[in-house]
Amino acid sequence: MDPRASQVQLLNAKLEQLTKENQSLKKQLKLCEEKLSATLDGTGLCLWEQHIPTGDLTIFNQDWGALLGYTLEERAANVSSWKGHLHPEDKDWVIAAFEDHLVGKEEVYQAVHRMIHKNGTTSWVSDRGRIVEYTQDGQPLRIMGTHIDITQEKRYELDLARLAHQDPLTDLLNRTAAEKAYQQIQQDKHFSSGTLLFIDVDNFKKVNDKYGHHFGDLVLVEISQILKHYCDTLLPNHDAKIARLGGDEFVVISSISEYETISVLARALISHFKHLQEIDNKTLSLGLSIGISCFNHLDKFIRVCEQADNAMYGIKQAGKHNFSFWQKDQNVSPLRTNLKHCDNQ
Repeated sequence: MDPRASQVQLLNAKLEQLTKENQSLKKQLKLCEEKLSATLDGTGLCLWEQHIPTGDLTIFNQDWGALLGYTLEERAANVSSWKGHLHPEDKDWVIAAFEDHLVGKEEVYQAVHRMIHKNGTTSWVSDRGRIVEYTQDGQPLRIMGTHIDITQEKRYELDLARLAHQDPLTDLLNRTAAEKAYQQIQQDKHFSSGTLLFIDVDNFKKVNDKYGHHFGDLVLVEISQILKHYCDTLLPNHDAKIARLGGDEFVVISSISEYETISVLARALISHFKHLQEIDNKTLSLGLSIGISCFNHLDKFIRVCEQADNAMYGIKQAGKHNFSFWQKDQNVSPLRTNLKHCDNQ
């Protein structure tokens, strides 16, 4: 046989073998990709790789931009596109964390942050990555990592935090949050004195007994909205924190200590409830009994609440539907019309 023909035959055989091996490797790669996709499917996790010199991104188990609602045609798979969709409040520190890893300041890149979805909503993600390959001169070449959508988990976490500090019925502050708000007011460097209004709803028990607890809840929600309206309207700079302590008891906490200003608010609330209230097609006769106590930066929340509660109870005994300032000196009239700033002295 011609040596050249023999050599060609040998090369063809080797080419055929290499072709079979290549096909086998492609099948193995496809199988691995299918296993990876099946493993990650539904987890919200995607595996990514970035070619650092060019900034090009490769997403192995999802289409680029899928987490944010984009197609590849709409957004190129590039690190600049990723940066462009970081939430404005998170952008600087997230990019800084990424670059700190590239220059060797941090062993890994990791960040829990927000991104802006195509429809304008906010998505929460957990990113983690590390450099997996360097150039011959020691420069980072490739970085690989994971990108996990944690929006639902984060919303659940935020909802729990909100419920821990809000009254679930009225969305006002609860008692714990009210005390925290009180302390924050005291800690303000410009604070000198403030006021706490302790409010009890007159005739609420009769309404609750007559129409049931569900309707009673509607009444409490309506009252909370009325409190918000008058505080926002009558207190400068909307300077009030409103809380429901439980049942039909509410408090309003403010850094405003002027007697006239607080009296205007209290009178407006009393006046509003002198009229019959229409709630869910029912006509109700309600009222408010309000006790007011002033506080400085040293007064404890529980003590000030007790003082305001005592003033409110005095109104209940005197016939309801009114307000009174708590007095340390019981010989002084509870309504000090000549007082310009209230205090606990």
